[in-house]
Amino acid sequence: METTFTWEIKVKNTPLLIKKCSHCESDRFYCSDKFRMNAQKKNIDVWLIYRCVKCDNTCNMTLLSRTKPDLIDKKLFHSFSMNDREVAWQYAFSAGMASKNKLQIDYDSVEYEVISNISFEDIMNMNNVIISIRIECDFELNLKLLSLIKRCFSLSTTRLKHLFEEGNISLLSGKTSPKCKVKNGDIILIDRKSLIDIWV
Repeated sequence: METTFTWEIKVKNTPLLIKKCSHCESDRFYCSDKFRMNAQKKNIDVWLIYRCVKCDNTCNMTLLSRTKPDLIDKKLFHSFSMNDREVAWQYAFSAGMASKNKLQIDYDSVEYEVISNISFEDIMNMNNVIISIRIECDFELNLKLLSLIKRCFSLSTTRLKHLFEEGNISLLSGKTSPKCKVKNGDIILIDRKSLIDIWV
């Protein structure tokens, strides 16, 4: 019987924004988890507020510009008004939103933990030829497949690259590159025997 295990990625902070501060020598801003809204005539502007890590100078990431209020989802509008932290984090992790603002996200500044329900003993005792692991993550992390497996299985980069080269690790989607980025819902497929062989 096939069993799909899970790796739940829990982030501990939002990524820093890479931007030169106009008030000091810093080039990193942190997300304040707060929005700024401004009404001009019949249009609404919405920004996510960032602050310099050194001097607290502000920097705004544009989320909506000159948008008519009736075109904004009521629940989202309420989230902006209430400084909803979860919504702020969704935008803070969005590479697409950063790109629209011609900004760059420092994903390396994100700390995270992986909650796993698969152990070495599970792998040794199971009969499956292929180990199937589902990724659960609420945010974009720009996290490489190789980096995640290396962290979770405590394997060297050299040994892991060998597994990729031999075709023993892939995603269910068909991607086989160790540099491909994992996202929520991805399923990692690993040849069980090959994994055990580099462990023992």
